[in-house]
Order: sequence, then C-alpha cells, then structure tokens
Amino acid sequence: MESVRDRKKTLRKSVAQILKALPEEYRVSASANIQDQVLASEEYRRAERIFLYIAMPTEPDTGRIIERALSDGKAVYVPKCVSKTEMIAVRIRSTDDLKPGAYGILEPQDCSETIEANEPDLIIVPCVSASKDGKRLGHGAGYYDRFLKGNADKTLCLCFEKALTPDIPMDENDVFMHRVIFEGKSV
Repeated sequence: MESVRDRKKTLRKSVAQILKALPEEYRVSASANIQDQVLASEEYRRAERIFLYIAMPTEPDTGRIIERALSDGKAVYVPKCVSKTEMIAVRIRSTDDLKPGAYGILEPQDCSETIEANEPDLIIVPCVSASKDGKRLGHGAGYYDRFLKGNADKTLCLCFEKALTPDIPMDENDVFMHRVIFEGKSV
C-alpha cells in the first residue's frame, strides 16, 4: 500500500499540472472572486491582525487583500522563512517592504516586528489543493502545518476551484483548515 507521503507527492504532481495549465484569464477572475469573498467575510471584518501569504503564480492572488487590509488600518503580517523548517510572521506596512527571498517568493527584509502563531486574528493559507471539508495539501515543506498547530480555527485556505480534490491524504502532522474559499460557492 502506498504511504501517505507518496500519495501526497503523486497528488501534488497531478494538481501542479492542472495549475500550470490554467489560463491567465481564469486565474485573474478566480482570484478576484476569492479575494472578494475574503474581504466580505465576517472573519476579515473582525480581524485586527491578519497573517497571509504572498501568492506564487499558481496560487490565488492575495495582493488586493493585503492592500485593503493595510488601508483599513489592520496589522498585516506575512511569512518569512528563517530556516528549512521554520517561518515567522513579520509585519509589513507597505508592499514596498517586500523583496524576493526564499524560493523566489516576496518576503519582508526587516524582521523587527513579529508575532507568534497564536496572535493573528485571521490566518490566510495557501495550498496546492484542498478539499471542501478542510483538508489541505501544501507544497510539502511543512512550514504552514508547523506554524498552524493549535491555530486552525483562525484559518481561511484559498484554493482555485479547479484544484479542489475530494480526498486529500492526511497524516498526524497535517492541520485541517477552518474554512476553504474558492471561486463560486465556498464552504
């Protein structure tokens, strides 16, 4: 029987092909819809401190959420990888604070203002794939699962609908998402 790790690796490869093949018009439209849902959510309205990812090309964009949160006066934190196993939440005051870092992802250079994983009111999480019931398949490094332990009730996972998978293999280290948001009707 194939291990959970092997099943995840196989699923990552198949979903990666789907994501790479998505037309740019779809990405833009779906990302706009997903961001609209986040910005209209009760979770966003209540949050004073938001931790969210900087999108890679195959992930739903978060740029408008970041800009809106900053203009709404919310404290915005983004990830910075500080080792092969750890990321921290660093406050930004502008997208100008971001420069290419680990894996070519934009990240903050000034790490003087950080918070612990339990401090954000809302955590917006990326994925390769997710299921509607909150299972998440990440990129495989485990950064988010380690960061989110004990804080899953604050999570919104953003996923393109075309990348949703009904059966995502999970193990004891994986964290279920509180809610998965995708274009169309989210759960």
